[in-house]
Amino acid sequence: MNVTNMTSSNGNKVANQFVVSVESGDEYFQSYNSIIAKKEYSTDSWEGTLSILLDKKYWNFSNTTSKYRNKFLNETTKQTMAKIKSGEYKLVDLNS
Repeated sequence: MNVTNMTSSNGNKVANQFVVSVESGDEYFQSYNSIIAKKEYSTDSWEGTLSILLDKKYWNFSNTTSKYRNKFLNETTKQTMAKIKSGEYKLVDLNS
C-alpha cells in the first residue's frame, strides 16, 4: 500500500487529502478519515476496465472534499453528477 498527499495547484502537499494505492492497482481518494472514491481496476479482459465507486454519504461532503475528488477523477462536480445519474458511477458505502 502506498499513501501520498494530494497536491495543491502550486505544488504543495495538502493536509488530510490522500491518494491510497493498493497492490491490486486500485486507488482510493481519502479526505480526513473517510474514503470518498475508489478507482477499481478489473483485468477480466485483455484491456482491463475501470469502475468508479463513490461513497454515498461523503462523495460531495464539502467544498474541499469536492475540489480534491474532482482532481482525483479529473472532472467537475457537474460531470460527476451526470455520471452518477447515468449509472456509470455507483454510490456505495465505502466506509463500513
